[in-house]
Amino acid sequence: MEMSDNQERRDGHFSRAVRAGKRTYFFDVKSTRGDEKYLTITESKRKFSNEQGRFFYEKHKLFLYKEDFEKFFRGLNESIHFIETGEFPEDYGLDIGEKEEPTDDIRFEDLP
Repeated sequence: MEMSDNQERRDGHFSRAVRAGKRTYFFDVKSTRGDEKYLTITESKRKFSNEQGRFFYEKHKLFLYKEDFEKFFRGLNESIHFIETGEFPEDYGLDIGEKEEPTDDIRFEDLP
């Protein structure tokens, strides 16, 4: 079965697997139907099921959109910096972006 060009673009532009101990992280660049690129980060960990008597992969996925990159990486970098140095950022205790005007976006806490 042949895929259309649009389906191929949504399925992936770029992919990188990073093996780290018992986990593998997958970084995949995909496109929305509107041709906006976004990043999925998937953590995959091999586990054994005693009930089924076999191995399976537990996966957790994060979708990161272009408009959130700067804030996401700022939070990630500050967290790494704290782990390495123990130093808190100046604005510690405030959410990144907290000073912005509120939007009508649905918040995670609002989901059922």
